[in-house]
Amino acid sequence: MDLKTLKTFQTIVKYGSFMRAAEELNYVQSTVTMQIQKLEADLGVQLIERGKPFRLTEAGRLFHEQSLHVVKNMEQLQANLADLRLGEAGAIRLGATEPTASYRLPAVLERFLSQFPKIRISVDFANTPVLSERLRKGDIDLALCSSPEFGSELYFEPLFKEEFAVLVPANHPLAHKTAIAPDDIRGHRLLITSETCPYRKKLETVLQESGNIPLDTMEIGSMTALKYYVESGLGIALVPKIVLSPVPAGTAVRPISGTPIDMAIGILSKPSDYPLKLATTKLYQFLKRELPER
Repeated sequence: MDLKTLKTFQTIVKYGSFMRAAEELNYVQSTVTMQIQKLEADLGVQLIERGKPFRLTEAGRLFHEQSLHVVKNMEQLQANLADLRLGEAGAIRLGATEPTASYRLPAVLERFLSQFPKIRISVDFANTPVLSERLRKGDIDLALCSSPEFGSELYFEPLFKEEFAVLVPANHPLAHKTAIAPDDIRGHRLLITSETCPYRKKLETVLQESGNIPLDTMEIGSMTALKYYVESGLGIALVPKIVLSPVPAGTAVRPISGTPIDMAIGILSKPSDYPLKLATTKLYQFLKRELPER
């Protein structure tokens, strides 16, 4: 018993005629007759009473009723497998760091899924070191993050640069400046992210190069939460510009004087996974197109 034979049986029942079913399926009538004879032999029961008018046996009525669901499910399965082969369906596990995960990714994924509604995406939030490890273990398929540590076997393709600005309380002594230099930070409480955060490492490198090591710091575990702590007057922070629209009430944004501070963000993948699954490749190319360098 195969799907083709089931469809033949369903077509015969639909039109009440072997001849009409043969015409609909573009078969010769003898082919239709042989398919039904073989089906009945395989099942060990007669499905269609011989003679006129056309009528199903009791077994035929039962088989017709229940085989409708079988045919429908098989056709859906064939369609799903075809979508999978074409990359139109599948499941993708995407990792992303902040602020990309909250401020850039939602709109991009909405556009992607409107084009490929049968692809399912899950988003895992973490910092770059954690995402790198999950990618190596195969827990995620791609990651949107900063560059991994030097010597990593992972492949990083930069897409854009996340630019930083200084956020200060509106009544802070530095708020009167039109631009803030790294040297200006000394003597003021600086809000920083966790020790493993690449943004913090970038900030520490810039401050060390300027010879300005802040003495008063407060660690905040979330990059996107920094602005709320500045808003509460707990200190100043270097934050990605994208999280400052709109600017939090009671704060002021100032550019960094001298060399701008930015961080490259891109797609991290595992070379041993190439070639990527077709659905993953579609997302990879879409991200490259929708997250260009600004």
